[in-house]
Order: sequence, then C-alpha cells, then structure tokens
Amino acid sequence: MKSILLFIALSLFTLNKAFAQANIKPSTNFIPTDGQGFDSIAPSVLTVERIREPSGISIIDLKPEFAWEISLDSKFQTAYQILLASSLTNIENNIGDMWDSEKVLSSSSNNIEYEGKALMVDKSYYWKVRIWDEMNRPVDYSNHQKFTTGKSENTITSANKFIKERIAPVAITQLESSTLIDFGKDAFATLEFDYTAKENETLVFHLGEKLDEGHVDRNPGGHIRYQKIEVPVKKGNHSYQLEVEMDFRHSRPMAVKLPDSIPVLMPFRYAELEKTNSKIRKEDFSQLAFFNYWDNNNSRFTSSDDILNQVWDICKYSIKATSFAGLYVDGDRERIPYEADAYLNQLSHYTTDKEYAIARQTIEYFMKNPTWPTEWQQHVALMFYADYMYTGNLELVEKYYEPLKYKTLMELRREDGLVSSTNSSPEFMKKLGFKDPKTKMKDIVDWPPAGWGGNPEVMGERDGFVFMPYSTVINCLYYQNMVIMAEFAKGLGKSEEQLEFEYLAAQAKQSINEKLFDKKKGRYVDGEGTDHASLHANMMALAFNIVPEKYIPSVVEHIKSRGMACSVYGSQYLMEALYNAGEADYALSLMTATHDRSWYNMIKVGSTITLEAWDMKYKSNGDWNHAWGAAPANIIPRGLWGIQPKTPGFGIASIKPQMSKLTESKIEVPTVKGNIKGEYEYVDNKLQIYSIDIPAGMLAEFEVLDRIGKVVTLNGEKVSLAFGDVRLFPGKNIIKIESNN
Repeated sequence: MKSILLFIALSLFTLNKAFAQANIKPSTNFIPTDGQGFDSIAPSVLTVERIREPSGISIIDLKPEFAWEISLDSKFQTAYQILLASSLTNIENNIGDMWDSEKVLSSSSNNIEYEGKALMVDKSYYWKVRIWDEMNRPVDYSNHQKFTTGKSENTITSANKFIKERIAPVAITQLESSTLIDFGKDAFATLEFDYTAKENETLVFHLGEKLDEGHVDRNPGGHIRYQKIEVPVKKGNHSYQLEVEMDFRHSRPMAVKLPDSIPVLMPFRYAELEKTNSKIRKEDFSQLAFFNYWDNNNSRFTSSDDILNQVWDICKYSIKATSFAGLYVDGDRERIPYEADAYLNQLSHYTTDKEYAIARQTIEYFMKNPTWPTEWQQHVALMFYADYMYTGNLELVEKYYEPLKYKTLMELRREDGLVSSTNSSPEFMKKLGFKDPKTKMKDIVDWPPAGWGGNPEVMGERDGFVFMPYSTVINCLYYQNMVIMAEFAKGLGKSEEQLEFEYLAAQAKQSINEKLFDKKKGRYVDGEGTDHASLHANMMALAFNIVPEKYIPSVVEHIKSRGMACSVYGSQYLMEALYNAGEADYALSLMTATHDRSWYNMIKVGSTITLEAWDMKYKSNGDWNHAWGAAPANIIPRGLWGIQPKTPGFGIASIKPQMSKLTESKIEVPTVKGNIKGEYEYVDNKLQIYSIDIPAGMLAEFEVLDRIGKVVTLNGEKVSLAFGDVRLFPGKNIIKIESNN
C-alpha cells in the first residue's frame, strides 16, 4: 500500500509538472455534475488568506488564496474543484458564477490563488471545494464559507479579528479590609462586574499582576502593572466596566493603537476591592480579556517532567495573551513592535496555533517601520523565511524582495564577505526605511548590558561580549540571511541571483571560520581584533550550522561552560544550537532548571506570562508580559520533538526527536495541512516507541539519531536506515526502536 501511495504522489507531481511546462489546462470532461462523491469525509478547515473564520473581517487581497484540510479517508488529493459564488443560493446549488475552477489535477490544498471574475470591494462571497482522493474518486463538497472583501492602500495581509473572553474568577478571598479576586492568569483586560448598592457610594479597586503578602502589590517595581481605580456606583443593582487609565507610553507615535471598539486595557491577574457595604459574590465579576483570534485546541504538550510541562503551559499562554494588539509588540511597556521580539513570537505562534495573519502584518509593518539595533534588521529575513516555510506562500517575498536585500546588510560587506554596521551611511539608513537619516544602527548582541539603568548590580546578558567593527554575531546572522535569500531567489525563479546569494553565503561562512575562529582554543571570538569568546559568538555560529564538523565538540564544550549567560531572547539561539548539535541532555536541563535564570523562575515569582528577563534583578525596568521570553513554546516542538517543515508549507515534515531523559511525552503541532500528533514511550533502554499521526496530503521523514546497534520497525515491518530516514505516510505510524546490544 505504501508503494502505491508513493507511486500516486510521484505520478501526480509528474503530471502537474508536465501540464505546467506545456501550459495545458487539464481536461474536465469527466467531472460529475451532481456533486455527489464517494463515502469519504469532505474537506474541512477552509481558509481564505490563511484565516480560518473570515466572517466579520475584510479580505483585502482581491486575488485571495484558498486552502483546506483533507480527510484521512482520502490520504492524498489528486485533484480539486473550487466554486465561488456571489450569493448563498448559488453556492448551495453548486453554481460558481464568479469562479468554477473545474477539475484541476493537483495535490496542492494550500495557497490556491483566485482566478475567477474580478471581485468587488465591500461585497460578500461564498466558496466551497471538493477533491478527488488518492484513487481519483470524487469526494463530496465541503461546507461553504463566507467572506467579505475590503480595501487597503499599502498592505496585502488581511487582519484577523479580535476576540474577547469573559473569564470568571478562580478564587475570591475575604481579607480583613478588602476582597481579593484572582482570575488565575494575567491577561490584557478590563473588569466587568454587577453590584447591588444600598446607596450611592464609591468603590475602590486595585488591579495588578503581582501580590505582596496576600494583597495586590501597590509598588511592584519595574513595569509590572498596577492601577488604583475608583468607581462611583448608584443605588440598586447595575452593571459596570472599569475605566482603565491609559499609560502615557501607549499614546506615543510608535505605539500600536487598539481599535476604538476595544476599551483601554492593562495586564492584570488580581482585582482587590476595598471594603464595601454590600455582599461580594464571585459570580458577579469577570475579567474582560482581549486576544487576537485563537484556538487553544490546536496544540498540546505533556511529558514525564512536571517542570517542563509547566514551562510549556506558561510559554504557550504567553503567545495567546500577548496577541491582544494585533501586531507583535514588546508587551505592555511600550507596545512597540521590535524585529527580534517579533521573530521569537512568530515561531512560537506557528507552533501553538495555525494563525499567520499577525506575523504577516508585522512583517509588512517592519518594512516601513524599522527599529535601531543592527541585528534586528537581520531578523526581518528570518521572519519572511519562517512564514514561507510554515505557509508555503511566497507572496510577501515577491512584494518585498528588493527592499528585503537591504535588511540583510549585504550592501555593507567588504571584499572578504564580512559585514559591519560601521559601514552604514545616511543613504543606507533611508533604504532600510528610517525616516530620519541621522538615525544610527547600533550592534546590540543581547539586552540589557551590564550596569543597565545606572545600577552597578545588573550583571547584563552579554557574557562580556567585546564589540568590534566586524562582529561574529552580526556576521553569523548575515550568513543565514544569504542562505535565506538564495532560497527566495530560487522560489521566485531568479536563478542568477540565487547563485550570487549562494556565493555570498559560502564566502561569509569561509571568512567567519578563517578570521573569527580561534583554532587553537576551538571556539569563536567575539569579533575581529579580540580574543574574547562569549557564549553568543559560539551559540550563533552553531545555531546557523557554520561550525565545521571537527570543531563542533570544542564549540559545544565552550557553550556548556558558560551556562545560561544570555537573556531570554538569546536563549532561543542557545537552544537551537544545542539541538542542532544533538546536545539534548544539556538542552533539557536548561529548560527544566529551577535557579533564577530559568523559565521555572518566572512561574516561581508568580507570573503567568513570561518575563522580559530571567528575573527583575537582571533588568530593573522589566515587565511580566513579554512573549520574547517564551522560547520553549517553539523549542519543545521544533527542538525536543524535532517537528519542522522540511519543504515549504509542510509538503514534507521533518521529525527528529531528542527526548533525553523523558520517559513519555505527547504533542500536537499545528500545520497548514492539519495537525501532527506524536506520542513517545521509553519502555526501557532496549525499547522506545513512537506513535506519529501524519495528516492527509503530507509525507514525513523520521530521523533516528543513534542508529548503531538499532533495529527499527514501522507498523511492524523492519526498516532499513541505510538509505536515509524512515518515511511516514498519512495516518498513524508506529515506530519501534530496539537495541540489539
């Protein structure tokens, strides 16, 4: 059966390629006209512009892309037919008066661009799809989906809707002179309540993220949020909503403004109500919280390590909670998008929910609104690439391909291929999108520096990094940018530019290893002209696969000697470096650590959203609602479980588990083709079992890291690893790894 499926998939690819090369539209003479298919489940999870429920929003691209998920009954799709109608009546009668694609021979169920009559702005349309399964049998039409068009002058990404949740208290405690209401989690919200007053009076609320000896902390420090709010109430029973005061920073030009339909929000978990004359009931209070569209059921993770489970929970929730602005922002302090913050947020959003609109909107935002750190510019290409790999869509790349080149800093290179921000000019800053050409780029490496805020006790997060004009961190990012641009040039059919980017990548890699690597000590120095070797210089080189194989052990040894000498931002690359090098034990030990430079410390101090820094003592103006601290939300799926797209849009998934000391684990990871589900059991040192569910229309490659002395079976049949990884097909795949030692 597997060979038949593979034959069908390969045959379909050959057919599609042949039709494309010959510019021939497949014949549709044999399409049934009654819409009746075989006894298979129709396509589901329809999306327009990658948005799952487009009702109530504006689709601004008038040539939108459509997508759907295929039922496992169908296994693989061999063809599809889309109908798009101008009325509900037409779509219910299978009449595509705007577009009838007819039968299209294709396995693609994602990024199908509209090819019908011109769509009008501010009009509603209806669409549905049916497919032909792996045996070329028609499957019934999906349910229809409605969407409404809109208009935008500058962007092509449609914004998803905001959702609000009324969250009930998890506990209410009567204190000596007040009532403490605990909503369980911090959220960007306001407070709604019903209150029966015996007479007119003024209620006094204290909202906050942090407690101090059982009360809302009135002086929490840094940018941990607190507000005192007085509410006049009238005699009798009435409903009220607190009027939260806007922080002055949120009115600044760069701050993201919320729609007028959303009240002023602040992050809080606790509401403390001073003593009143009336009875306080738990059911009368709600935390009115706002999020961007979110489906909590699209991801999950559990394991035999309780601390790791708690770390996953806080990191996943952090991604949901900080989606409130509709763009990726730096939490509540400034509410400004920053490129590196956004990239980490994006990776974790893609592994916790199949939501792509915020990331794509943020990408478009950065093309016109850059921020000052040098490396932050280089994170823009990383954002484009993550979106391309997870969605398979090149539309943004095609639009911004030319200005994106400037973000890579390739214009600032010298003859040997190394780049330096010191080579920038006012003209170059203008090319990057800075409105004030006097703006200077500044290498940042990590944040904050030692002594931040005038406090000599702040040790900083840079591991003593020595700044030089030609920096190892900057050039590692530059190398990765060149690798990415080569992929983009290939995808856009720019073969000459692909070769140029491949050459620049190879040149940068060679120069990094010749001029920024200390061969005697086996580690990377911070830059040209210094012998200091920080954690950052080495973890970035390892994360981006720059380290020659023979030097990987010495680089890993140096990295491990530095501990967690980086910030919560830097930890993303530290963890990527460790999993790239197969250092699963050390990586897991960092994710489950309990000292004050750990994710568990964030839980221990009382936060339910990840902190801006490991602890307030490491950043005195830090906050308790920063998504860039949530790296394990993507590291657990992408590193520990090793689930990543091998080809754009998850045509082929790569699964490379590194379970270390875990004895069991379960995971679910969203993709545009459906969710990948995995279960792991460590029976004993001679037997480990994986159960992997692959969605329809996808293939996966499962990598067994330690192959020596191992016998591997897939669904009871022995698998040879001599020619590569274990190929997985749609449905359940039971993999047993047995040791014959």
